[in-house]
Amino acid sequence: MPLINQITVWKLELTSHTPYYMANGKTCVSVPSIIMRVDTDEGISGWGEVCPIPHYLAAYADGVLPALQNMSEVLLGTEAVGPEAVMAIMDRYLIGHRYAKSVIDMALWDITAKKADMPLYQLLGGKQTEKLPLYKSLTCTDTHTMVEMALHAYNEGIRQFQVKLGAENDWVKDVERLTSVRDAVGPGPLVFGDWNCGSSQRDAIRAARAVSHLDIMIEQPCATLESCNVVRQNSGLAMKLDESAHDIESLLHANQLGCMDAAAIKLSKFGGLSKARRARDLCESIGTQMVIEDTWGNDITTAASMHLATATDSRNLMNVCNLSEYVSPRLDESCYQTQNGYATVSDRPGLGVNPDLSILGEPLAILSQ
Repeated sequence: MPLINQITVWKLELTSHTPYYMANGKTCVSVPSIIMRVDTDEGISGWGEVCPIPHYLAAYADGVLPALQNMSEVLLGTEAVGPEAVMAIMDRYLIGHRYAKSVIDMALWDITAKKADMPLYQLLGGKQTEKLPLYKSLTCTDTHTMVEMALHAYNEGIRQFQVKLGAENDWVKDVERLTSVRDAVGPGPLVFGDWNCGSSQRDAIRAARAVSHLDIMIEQPCATLESCNVVRQNSGLAMKLDESAHDIESLLHANQLGCMDAAAIKLSKFGGLSKARRARDLCESIGTQMVIEDTWGNDITTAASMHLATATDSRNLMNVCNLSEYVSPRLDESCYQTQNGYATVSDRPGLGVNPDLSILGEPLAILSQ
């Protein structure tokens, strides 16, 4: 089996085409993404990526390299095939730091699938959903601009819309955003309003009740599952969870409360493909709809999340996100395709990504034996 003999790390600034505003001042204008290549003694290489959004989760880009340097003491010389076995060792060696581990896990899955000469989705459950429904996330700005963005996406075939809320901490304006986008795209498309934990329980209830007569889903209004559950029960609107749904225990707790109609299965939030796959399996078992994606990033992590989505029962897959659509530069535009509101992944072995090294530039670090 191939042994890991070198780890190369890059830091790539991703610039948003449009400033991406969320609740409580969270903003994505220029965000660093950490790119990693794991090389083996058989000449097989695997790629990984993690791109933490500032002030979103307990993760930051500059924390990835120190964690990788620490784990490299165990990683170098280890068999690269069998990601879950390797990640079990990493979990014992370094407690926590899920986001930093996710980039390793992704690269190991890439190597394992390449060794098997199969596209990654075959190892994650086989091709179950070939055409992946995309959603469009609308930055929290003035209502007119958000409606224009929604209509532009609608004309490109998008039928699912995430309306970012809470930038001004004004629930009345959030109601206006939700109502206007819902009216603009007409009946049928899915519209869901996302506060990213930025609302108080009281204001979230007021906003949700004000739109409860409409076909709208709400997403993670408050910071705790208990508060989200109160909003869910007082509004009657379906609830999608994101920040509070981050491991098996939180998924089970949310299901018991009855406030998890859908969940965001983000690779780096769970700690990589291995743990995201387990979360996917649980959600399929309990009948929870899923958004399979990552927090932010470029083509590598977008392709990885789409491979997991491809291996997911279509009855449980709500949507995926074309993260690379929101930023530049692109690393590999050929690893998946989008058309008429859907995405399909490459059938090349592994992730199917071949990042442009000229865009990556000089490595941040090279770790070797």
